Amino acid sequence: MPGDNSVGSPPTPRSPTARLRHRRRSAEALPDVSKANGGSLLVNDRNKYRSMLVRAYSSVWMIGGFALIIYLGHLCITAMVVVIQIFMAKELFNLLRKAHEDKHLPGFRILNWHFFFTAMLFVYGRILSQRLVNTVTSDKVLYKLVSSLIKYHMVVCYFLYIAGFMWFILTLKKKMYKYQFGQFLLPASLIVINDIAAYICGFFFGKTPLIKISPKKTWEGFIGASVITIISAFLLANIMGRFQWLTCPRGDLSTGWLDCDPGPLFKPEYYTFPEWLPHWFPWKGISILPVQWHALCLGLFSSIIAPFGGFFASGFKRAFKVKDFGDSIPGHGGITDRMDCQMVMAIFAYIYHQSFIVPQSLSVDMIIDQILMNLTLEQQQILFEKLKQVLQDRLVG
Repeated sequence: MPGDNSVGSPPTPRSPTARLRHRRRSAEALPDVSKANGGSLLVNDRNKYRSMLVRAYSSVWMIGGFALIIYLGHLCITAMVVVIQIFMAKELFNLLRKAHEDKHLPGFRILNWHFFFTAMLFVYGRILSQRLVNTVTSDKVLYKLVSSLIKYHMVVCYFLYIAGFMWFILTLKKKMYKYQFGQFLLPASLIVINDIAAYICGFFFGKTPLIKISPKKTWEGFIGASVITIISAFLLANIMGRFQWLTCPRGDLSTGWLDCDPGPLFKPEYYTFPEWLPHWFPWKGISILPVQWHALCLGLFSSIIAPFGGFFASGFKRAFKVKDFGDSIPGHGGITDRMDCQMVMAIFAYIYHQSFIVPQSLSVDMIIDQILMNLTLEQQQILFEKLKQVLQDRLVG
């Protein structure tokens, strides 16, 4: 019979048009992620209290771990950032693997990690080079070794990039080209506060959808989180600015206690209230740290602009038809799900710090850092003798 698909009969060949229609039907048969994951608002979600408890439990552990790492010091903070970046890269690479984009590409995952660690070596080599030199200054052998590595650091990274590029070219296959060409604590805390405030405000009051790409985001959550974040930024800057552990810079890779003059940004200024205030008003003035005015700018950015990093991540996930980047944090998803806004905020905080806070003129510390980084011990001794002679001549004159 025509409809009989017996075992002995050969399969009927399909035309390219039929195969194309089959692929389209398969793509359309995929479940709608927004519906499967609950595209409705939180106020209408029947399981919202259970979900809230799971998220709250995970959030307490994350905030507690974050506070412990801040207490342990700069070296632990750097290590935490590196670990977070590795986990984010892992989740993104796994997402690409789930989409079968690298199915027929030999060594493609290893190549991804090669470029990732080469980028990490370049970035952290430039950031930590001077601190590493300051740490090993007392040992002549280590000092010479580290100085040589820092001197040729850019060359090493360049040749690692070239090696990866050559590897990439050698793995190209016919018809596969389209796949292969295809300040820290305050800003981070503000993103956490904004995320929690948006969730709580949307949980209890959210009724008006904010953006289609992320259906659970509401205007009530967005506006409420913005107000809470800006107020929190102003208050947190005052609290954090009074601890030298959070304001003093670290010049090496040691873990000892810090003691310094943090500078004018962290010295309180007193502002008196106007005289027309009632006499029963208990305060006559207020003490404000100058850094608090900068904190308002960070709070404004973290509440209005940084959330768009989360919106972009939502669109990215929907493009791959997944709910979360991973499942390492119960109730939250993966590390990338929690770091999407942090990436946008980190870039802004660095640019703002370099543009409006760090003095643009050269300082004694900056000059000494350049001397230690670029001159050998013998050259430093010659410079010392010449500088000593110049100072003596000026004093005598």
